[in-house]
Amino acid sequence: MASILRVNMSDLSVKKEPVPDKYKKYAGRALTDAIIFNEVPPKSDPLGPANKLVFAPGLFGGTTAPNGGRISVGAKSPLTGGLKESNSGGQVAHALSKVGLAAVVVEGKPVDANTVYVLDIDENGDGSLMAAPELKGLDNYATAEKMRAFKGDAKIATVTNGPAGEMLMKAAGIAFSDMKDLPNRFAGRGGLGAVMGSKGLKGIAVATGGTKAVEHADKDAFIAAVRKFSNALKEHPVSGQGLPTYGTNVLANIINEAGGYPTRNFSDGRFEGVEGISGETMREITLARGGNVKHGCHTGCVIQCSRYYVHEDGSYWTKGPEYETAWAFGADCGIDSMDGVAALDRRCGELGLDTIEMGNVIAVYMESGKVAFGDVAGALAALEECAKGTETGKILGNGAEATGNAFGVTRIPVVKHQAMPAYDPRPIQGIGVTYATSTQGADHTAGYSITANVLGVGGTVDPLKSEGQAALSQGLQIATAMLDSFGLCIFVAFPVLDIPAAFEAIFEMASAHTGDTWDADALMKLGREAIAFERLFNEGAGFTAADDRIPAYMLTEKLPPHGSVFTVTDAELDSVHDFVAATAAEMGITKPE
Repeated sequence: MASILRVNMSDLSVKKEPVPDKYKKYAGRALTDAIIFNEVPPKSDPLGPANKLVFAPGLFGGTTAPNGGRISVGAKSPLTGGLKESNSGGQVAHALSKVGLAAVVVEGKPVDANTVYVLDIDENGDGSLMAAPELKGLDNYATAEKMRAFKGDAKIATVTNGPAGEMLMKAAGIAFSDMKDLPNRFAGRGGLGAVMGSKGLKGIAVATGGTKAVEHADKDAFIAAVRKFSNALKEHPVSGQGLPTYGTNVLANIINEAGGYPTRNFSDGRFEGVEGISGETMREITLARGGNVKHGCHTGCVIQCSRYYVHEDGSYWTKGPEYETAWAFGADCGIDSMDGVAALDRRCGELGLDTIEMGNVIAVYMESGKVAFGDVAGALAALEECAKGTETGKILGNGAEATGNAFGVTRIPVVKHQAMPAYDPRPIQGIGVTYATSTQGADHTAGYSITANVLGVGGTVDPLKSEGQAALSQGLQIATAMLDSFGLCIFVAFPVLDIPAAFEAIFEMASAHTGDTWDADALMKLGREAIAFERLFNEGAGFTAADDRIPAYMLTEKLPPHGSVFTVTDAELDSVHDFVAATAAEMGITKPE
């Protein structure tokens, strides 16, 4: 029977308790949502004692479900001001599930704000806090290394918070260790590293050695469903060929050709230097230097789109920059050097800064004239301002909107105060609907319309027209909330949308694992319930329909090469979450106060 570990930073107590009945049907994103919705006042200070930070593996955590080892991190976001779920790969989700924990809930604030602590979770799921002054101010790599040294020969998975989180920067994320114990997987978005920093929590060590496999209600049925799902992932050309070969950055040339690759602070849809930062070029460089070009970010990954980018001498530099990172520090900043991108990625990884937010920060900073577009050294110097905690560094570390406001830039690509990812909403209208209406702020993963808008997966919807975009985004947002609750990687969506057996396998795995009856309707109901928690919380925090909008300049400023503007109407945007009221009524919940 899974438990919740309650960590109170005010009195430094750690207690394990049974999962309350009202939370028992939830895991992953749905569970972090439920806990924040029920236990955090929506108008509370995100960095105050009333906020809570929740770590929850998905329903498939600890199992052999392919690509089912992702973790959800939830809190009230200091960046967006709403209920935030940030998602990561790495080994921690599996580790927590195998020690019997459905969630770790961190609450309160330490009396001594100058001390940082590490939470140690053993093989039985019991935890203890220890002061760790020697870790204060250390970067993520140094922190993870010292935490492993503390444990000696004991095998652990780590959660670490970098200096940016300690300094309460709103662009700070949380790092998770991968299969080689490197802290290079991130719950990057929404500033949850600042929430962790406000709690005085520097790291979490979760025992992995000697833990037993999670039990299933019907082991044979589960194994059969796992095989069915795995075969579908390998069969689909995107998850079975494109992503394993070139990683997520396979998209660079594709999106650039589509004219939706934001360049120099979203002023163009094509980047003339795209080849230098493409997935193809990354693969060539990595192979030439003896790096790794194919592995999973956690145990059980079938797609294996991760890679290690290395220096010229073959030594590890950073995880192979993901598509979003290569774009953010590449095209958005006018940089066409893969090594330049890697240097910026590594520094953000050390400091614990979200690369999507910070790529936008640097691009906005460049537009202000403080640094020239294409200047790698200038971009690195800007990150060093964050590392030092200077006045400028604190502005930059608080995100693209704060940077634009401070330095007089009016074209700031944010929604709900969070910076946009690597797809311009003007020539790819569906992703614009997701950016505008997602509870999470501008977030491509919340409803990845690139499937039908660009890749022809799950059908085709013309990316340059408004027709069908609201319905496309709505369906994808619901499905994504479900996948996040199971701990499934977003890239399983490709075969799920095209291969009926893949979708069937999800509810077959769920039924065999839990002993409950799952079907297609139950899956979508779970997704709707997660979003209902988020939308009602955000309403309680003061969000209105006016927050579900794209920046005004994107309605009038034409983007080359298509000369497109965002044309989805406000009425269409407002229709995306028309299911929430009925879902909330079925759940018996109302807007919290």
